[in-house]
Amino acid sequence: MNPKVDNFFERAQKWQKEMEKLRSVVLSCGLTEELKWGKPCYTDEGHNIVVIQGFKEYCALLFMKGYLLNDPDGILVKTGENTVVGRQVRFTDAKEVTRLATILKTYIYQAVEVERAGIKVEIKKSAPPAIPEEFQKKLKKSPRLKEAFEKLTPGRQKAYLFYFSGAKQSQTRESRIEKCIQPILDGKGLNE
Repeated sequence: MNPKVDNFFERAQKWQKEMEKLRSVVLSCGLTEELKWGKPCYTDEGHNIVVIQGFKEYCALLFMKGYLLNDPDGILVKTGENTVVGRQVRFTDAKEVTRLATILKTYIYQAVEVERAGIKVEIKKSAPPAIPEEFQKKLKKSPRLKEAFEKLTPGRQKAYLFYFSGAKQSQTRESRIEKCIQPILDGKGLNE
């Protein structure tokens, strides 16, 4: 157990029991516990295998290469419409974690084998997301914003563009853009 991760669980305001049970299951598989991206991450020989995540509606065990796993129990969920590789198992009750513990261990061992075998996922390059008209206007008005946005990594740029474009109404897109101007100027990603 990693003391930095202990602190994460102590501070968790939601899903504490569920995440503690997930931690116990994962550690029983012999993985190394670390804190990455502000979340408990479990590794094997330096390779990320699973991450424990807490959300509003559920907590989850994210398999970094879940796309490559055999899922006979149908418990793996794609994390988002643009997600390629990662898959989650979602929980809303500690009893669910206990009920699925044996299956989770099987999936974790499978994930370790996938990683040790060096299996890679072929990720097709997709066209970058279009820049919404509302954001284009902001970039034209503010050279400082444009420069800051261009300095962001391609992944951070995409995350913002997907977020802005995900709103159906122009007013919502504008609101999202306004909220993100300062983080962009600060060189931060969408969820940092």
